[in-house]
Amino acid sequence: MTHQAPPSPASPGPDPGRQVAQLREALRLVERLAGEERAHDQALDEAAHISGAYDSALPVVQRRFEALANETALWAAAGVEALLASGNGAPSRAAAVRLARQLDTALADLSALLRQNR
Repeated sequence: MTHQAPPSPASPGPDPGRQVAQLREALRLVERLAGEERAHDQALDEAAHISGAYDSALPVVQRRFEALANETALWAAAGVEALLASGNGAPSRAAAVRLARQLDTALADLSALLRQNR
């Protein structure tokens, strides 16, 4: 008789609403660094809509969303890290503005992906 470890519990699936909320928080940080804070009052509603749309999307769309969300999180984190590590003491405003615009566009793309593939 062999001894095997019991199967590990299945890890919960991705939480697309949480992923988008985290990306929104990164966007807020970058906007602060750029000196361009905007209101993001719809963030909780957006997370709920994203989660619902994700749940009803086809599996191929879900995988595409996950890939885009993960890719966005990676480059956003790298961008924020680069901004914060700038040797001048203060990050480049122009670089922060550009990163904020790219992050905002990526978030819109993630939403559009789920909206158009329902």
